[in-house]
Amino acid sequence: MREIVSMIVVLSAICAASGFSLAYLKQTTQPTIEAQVLTYVQGPAIERVYPAASNKPVEERKAFELEGRKVMVFPYKDGDKLLGVALENKAGGFGGDIGVMVGFNLSNDTLLGIGVTTMSETPGLGTKVAEPKFSKQFVGSGLSVDLKSKGGNIDAVSGATVSSTGAVAAVQAAARDYQALKAEIQKTWQ
Repeated sequence: MREIVSMIVVLSAICAASGFSLAYLKQTTQPTIEAQVLTYVQGPAIERVYPAASNKPVEERKAFELEGRKVMVFPYKDGDKLLGVALENKAGGFGGDIGVMVGFNLSNDTLLGIGVTTMSETPGLGTKVAEPKFSKQFVGSGLSVDLKSKGGNIDAVSGATVSSTGAVAAVQAAARDYQALKAEIQKTWQ
C-alpha cells in the first residue's frame, strides 16, 4: 500500500511540474508567436489587399470586441484619412480552415481585395484559391459575395469547390464582422 501511495505522489509531482513548465513556456512564447504571425502571415496578406497604403496597417492595428471574441482590424489610410480596413476570418475548406484577410472600402462598402493567410488545401488544386485568378474576382464586389453556383458573382476554382466555398465563407464572415463594427471603427480612427 505504501508503494502505491509513493507512486501516486511521485506521478502527481511530475504531472504538476510538467503542467507548470508547459504553461510557463506558452506564456513566454506567445508574444513572439504573435509577432511572427503579424510579420510573415498577416502582413503579406494585407499588402495584397491594399498595396498602396501610405500608413503601416500592422503597427496601427486595433482589437475590437465582438460577440465575446477579439477581432483585429488593420486600417488603410491616405495621410490621415481612413479609406478602408482589413480584417481576417476563417472558414472550413477541404483540408481544414482557410484564413482570409479581407479589405473593405469604407466609403462605398465594397471589397478592396482578399489575401489568403492560412490553409491546408490540396497542393496544385485547392491552393489555387490563393492565386490572383481567384482572389481578383472579389475586388469591387459588394458585401454579399457568393459563388456563381449559389447566385453570386464568384467563379469557383475548377475541381476545388470545397476550397472555393471555404474561401467565400471566410469572406462572408469577415463582411458580417465589418458591418457589425463599422460605426465603432469609424469613431476609432477619426
